[in-house]
Parts: sequence; structure tokens; C-alpha cells
Amino acid sequence: MYNGWRHMYFLWAPFSLLAAFGLRFLASAPQRLRMKTLAYGAAGAGFAGIIISMGLIHPNQQVYFNFLADRVTPEHLRSLYVTDYYGHSRRQALEWHSINGRALQPGQSAVTGNYASDLLVYTLALPESARERLGNAAPFDVVLSGPWTSWFRSGRALHQVEVYENALMIVESQDDLREVYEVAQGREPMIDGAFAVHRIDGALALVMKPCAPAFVKRMSVTLRAFPVDPADLPTWRRGKAFEPRGFDLNRYGAYFEGKCVASIPLPAYPIADFELRWGLELPDAADAGARARQAREAGRLLARAEHRSAYDIYLAEGELAYINDSCDPTETEQPFHLNVYPERVGDLPEARRERGFERFHFEFLTNGAFVDGGCAAFFPLPDYPIVAIQTGQYREDGGDLWYAEFLIDPERRWADATAGVSGEPVARGAFDIHLSDGALVYVKEPCESADTDARFFLHVVSERAEDLPEERREYGFDNLDFAFFPNGALFDGRCAARAALPDYPVASVRTGQYVSSIGEIWSVEVEVGR
Repeated sequence: MYNGWRHMYFLWAPFSLLAAFGLRFLASAPQRLRMKTLAYGAAGAGFAGIIISMGLIHPNQQVYFNFLADRVTPEHLRSLYVTDYYGHSRRQALEWHSINGRALQPGQSAVTGNYASDLLVYTLALPESARERLGNAAPFDVVLSGPWTSWFRSGRALHQVEVYENALMIVESQDDLREVYEVAQGREPMIDGAFAVHRIDGALALVMKPCAPAFVKRMSVTLRAFPVDPADLPTWRRGKAFEPRGFDLNRYGAYFEGKCVASIPLPAYPIADFELRWGLELPDAADAGARARQAREAGRLLARAEHRSAYDIYLAEGELAYINDSCDPTETEQPFHLNVYPERVGDLPEARRERGFERFHFEFLTNGAFVDGGCAAFFPLPDYPIVAIQTGQYREDGGDLWYAEFLIDPERRWADATAGVSGEPVARGAFDIHLSDGALVYVKEPCESADTDARFFLHVVSERAEDLPEERREYGFDNLDFAFFPNGALFDGRCAARAALPDYPVASVRTGQYVSSIGEIWSVEVEVGR
């Protein structure tokens, strides 16, 4: 009741009062019988018109126009009136579809509603498993849409539920996007950018290959259509000279066989020009290809795809370039993560200084492009000096699809770690332990990455117990455990890590490596006495 009357609440009472006073005045006027006849006759004619209109419109009573309007052409009513409140016309459309179209089978009785392009849209959907198997590309969806912007349709109109020759509900079949793709392949694109754009039978075909599902799941596009005759525009749009409409590619497009294809309907009237604007800023494939080639030719290779990373990772002109010549498009769906370790902790934002690194996330959708049969993604690094980087991609369950860590300059880092080291070590374990300039230096030659995977423990015993942090005094030693990365460097088959000792007098240390699930791997005692 509220939906049907909400526009009338503030008018009904005063207009009813005015009508009552008017009827009373006419009924009490001189020549009362004639006036009464005129008054009640006029009221009766009005009620008769309402009853006839209700009879003609039933069961679609909620329409906001009537046959006494000055013009009853479909175009006039459609442009000035909301012609249906999506009531019984939905049922009539579904009944027609079940008899004349593809009848819904058990398990297919999914009717979903959503707002798109100012339309309330109902889709008769296949089960999710069937849609995945068909790649969301077959024309099995049937869309029921209202008439507010009737020239923006997702496909071919099959049937209309009408009142006064005006469509209240339109049954449409979605475009067969595989067929759209085949037709587009035989034509030169009008625009060759993030998507190749072709004009096909009153629609724009958008094609990207290779492609990832996210490009249709999360992408939207706005079409600005400029008519040949501005009079074709709705009245409220003529001042802007174009009519903009937004399209969600999740509805108008599909991903299948490594391709993204969408069909965007053009207006029914002749257009002189159009513009397409993407909901997300997409990197240009040609520019991405040039940047990838430049990174390979002039950049520094930090990690190879065969070593943990799924990409060759280069540093070039202040950005990381992730390059893979034969990437799986579906794997680009997963977000990338990046931990950046600075040379000076003070360069970090204050909230990140305690952790010692800055964390970033980015997506291939906005930072990457498919180039030369592979893919390339780019991320600009902060402008402060950087020592080391950890990066990878998340899996859907939160783990790592792949993971890599590397030093920006491992040769310099190795030299810094071993600075001042000479002579015999003060202790030997899996690593030789040297004491140099108030720090322990761990050195191993030859060394492999597996030697550095386990975490190092470092337990420091002070000459005076009161020098220990208060929370460590009950244990009798300070705990300065650390990971090899980013505190150490693996370079040219050698590895070294430096761990600074506290500035209070140290009696001895116990150090080594451990794995949580196993325990200690090796350990040594070192008398420091300083």
C-alpha cells in the first residue's frame, strides 16, 4: 500500500476536502435538481473512467498514466511516465517464457533481481555449476527488463507484456557471445586499446585476448552516444548533446577459453559518434609491452621465474617489473603483495617502523597487461633507499600461490655483513661465528638458500642482570632471535649475516638455528666478555 500511494499522501486529503466542498456547493445551489444531476453525473463519469481503466489494465494496475493523456504514443508515455511498478507483468512474462521459451527445469528455478542501467532486471539463471561449465558464454539466460531505457537491452527482444501498446515488461535473450566473438574476429576493430572494439549489428563488441575473468567480473563501461539528430535524445538530456549509459560487463560480457567478450547495445536512433569510458583505469597493452622490453634490456634482474617466483622480476627506473612469457590468465586473478625493507627505518611511516618494513598490495587488473602472449605487471617503489623486498601472490585460501625474497644489491649487502671480519672464528657450528665491531657475524662457504631457511636464535647473557629488559630478567638472558632475510646476504655461493649485540656489557651468547616443528638444528656457546 505504501508503494502504491506514497506519491499521493500529501495531496489526497486537501484534494478530497476541495472536492467535498465543491460537491456540497453544487448540490445546495439554486436550481438544485439540475446542479445535483450535473455534479453527480460528473462524479459518476470520473468513477466510470477509473473503473474502465482498472479493467483494461488489470492485473497490471500499478501504471502511472491513463488513456485520457494528451498523447498516448508509446514514445511519449515512455519518456514521461514510469509505466510499471513491476507487478503482475513479471508473472505474465515468466508464463509466456515457460510456454514459448526454455521451460525452467528442476534446479533451475533461480530468479534474481538487480538494478542495472535504471532497470530492474530479472534473470532466469542456470545452476552455478552449469554456468561454470559453459563459461558464462552460452545464451541460456533470459532477461526480463522494464521499459524505462528500452533501447539499452542485453539482447534480442522475444516478447512484450503491454498495456495501451506500451511495454511493461520485455523478455529478452542474451547475446550468444561466442557468436559475437566469431563475427568480431572477421572485422577490423574501430578502436584497439585495452579492449578491441568492433561494431556489429547495432551493438559494440568488446574483445580482449588473452584475458582474465576479473576483467568482466569487476569491469564496468560507460557509453556516451552522440545522436545525429539531438531531437532523438530524451528531453532532459538534450542540453548535454549525448546520452550516457553504464554497463556492468559481468552482465553484458563473459570469460571463456582465455578470452573476454562483451556486447554493448547501441541506441536505436542514428548516432554520429560515441565514447567509451572504463570503470577502472586499465594499463595500455602497447605501453606495458614497451616497459617490459625496457626492463629486460636495461633493468636489473632480481629474481628468476624458475627460482620460487612465478615471474622474472626486474628493477627498472624505480619500479618492479613482473614478467612471465607464458602466464596462466586465471592466476592473474590473485592479488600481489609486497614487503619493502628500507636502509633506514626512519624512512618508514611512523606506524610501520616497529615492524621494520612497509607493506603494499596491488592487482594485475589495474597494474598489469597481457603482452606478447604473456603478462607483465608493474609496481612503483617508494623513493627512499631500499635494502630488500619480499613479494608474491595470495591464494584464495590466504596462503601464497608463489613467494620470493631478494636483496636489491646482494654483493654490497654481503660486503657490509662481513666488514671487519678477519682471522679465526670465535665459534664454529653450521656457520662460522665471528665477533666484529659489537656484532656477531655468521659466515658460511659454500652456502645454499636451504641453509638460510631456518630461523636463527640469539640468547644474550648480560654481565649485570639489571641491564636486561624487565620482562626478560626472570629468564636470565635477552632474546634477539632473527631471520636470515633481510639481515643476511647470499652472494656468489657464500652467505653472511650480521646481528648487532646490545650496548650493555655482554658476558656470553648462545646462538644457532631452529625450526618450530623440530627444535634446534645446531647451537654454539660464545664467550664475549665485554
